[in-house]
Amino acid sequence: MEGVSEIDPKLLEILVCPLTKAPLRYDRAAQELVSDEAGLAYPVRDGIPIMLVDEARPLREDEKLTRSLPAPSEPP
Repeated sequence: MEGVSEIDPKLLEILVCPLTKAPLRYDRAAQELVSDEAGLAYPVRDGIPIMLVDEARPLREDEKLTRSLPAPSEPP
């Protein structure tokens, strides 16, 4: 896909949300690093994550709902 930058997987392993220190999820299509815990999406511009809370956008309700579904429980 033209115009879509990739992020180094090793960088993704060490980046955390600056607000909550929780792990981030990379949304390649939206070019954002998502903190489900904080409910924020940090932009990635020209392959560079912008890890500033002031630059992050709040997740929409529908984004929160689809991402916060509980994992299936395992049998004992």
